[in-house]
Amino acid sequence: MFTDQVELKDLPHVDPEYLQLLRRVLAIQADCEIGGPHLYVDDMLPTAPSRLDQLVVARTTAEEIDHFRKFAQIAGDMGVDTTYLLSRPNRDRYLEAFRGQITTWEDFSVFGFLIDRVGRYQLEEFEGATYVPLARVLEHPSKVLEEEAGHIDYGETRTAEMAARGGEARDRVQKSVDFWYPTALDMFGSSTSKRAERYMYWGLKRRTNDEARQLYMAEVNPIIESMGLQVPDPLAGRKFL
Repeated sequence: MFTDQVELKDLPHVDPEYLQLLRRVLAIQADCEIGGPHLYVDDMLPTAPSRLDQLVVARTTAEEIDHFRKFAQIAGDMGVDTTYLLSRPNRDRYLEAFRGQITTWEDFSVFGFLIDRVGRYQLEEFEGATYVPLARVLEHPSKVLEEEAGHIDYGETRTAEMAARGGEARDRVQKSVDFWYPTALDMFGSSTSKRAERYMYWGLKRRTNDEARQLYMAEVNPIIESMGLQVPDPLAGRKFL
C-alpha cells in the first residue's frame, strides 16, 4: 500500500497510475458537486413552497457551487481544466444520478436525503488521502462536510414531514424513494471494480465500493422505515451490482 504524503510539487515524480487516478477522481467529484444545482435550481428555486424553502434551495446551490470551486481549484493546480463542467449538459454527467431534471418537491427532498448522503460517503473517502491538497479539504473541522450534513438533514426532515401526511403525499414520497434509492446504491459503483482496488492501493480511497454501499444501506434503511416508508428492493433497477 502506498502511504507517502504527496504535495503538488511532488506530482512530476509520482507513478503515472497515481496521477491518472487522481485526475479522474477530481474530475468526477467536481462534476458531482456542480451537477446537483443543474438538476434542480431552474425549477425548485422559483416554485419553492415557502420563503424559507426558497432560501434553502438558494443556499444549497451556493454551497454546492463552492464545493465545485474547491475541487476545481485542486484539479486546476495540477493542470486539469474542469471549467467545461459548468455548462455541461445534464445528460453528459459522469454519474446517472445527475443526468435528469428535478421538478417536484418530493424529488428535491429525497435527493437531499439519499443522494447527498452518498455524496458524504464519497467525500469521506478522501479523509487522510495521500494527496495532501485533497485531504486538506476534508480535515476536521471540514466546512464541506458540515454543509453536506446540512443538505442531508434538510432533505431527511422534509421527506419525513411529507411521509407523515399520509395518503397521496406519502405515496408521492414513496415513489421518489423508489426512484432515488437504487440510483443511490449505483453511485457506489461495481462491487468487483478493479479500479476501486487501485484507488485504495494508492491511498486515494479508504473503502471498497461494496463496503461503502453496505454501510450506507445499514444507515439509511432504518431511517426510511422510521418514516413509515418501504425500503425498495436493493437489487431492482440496479445497473452496478
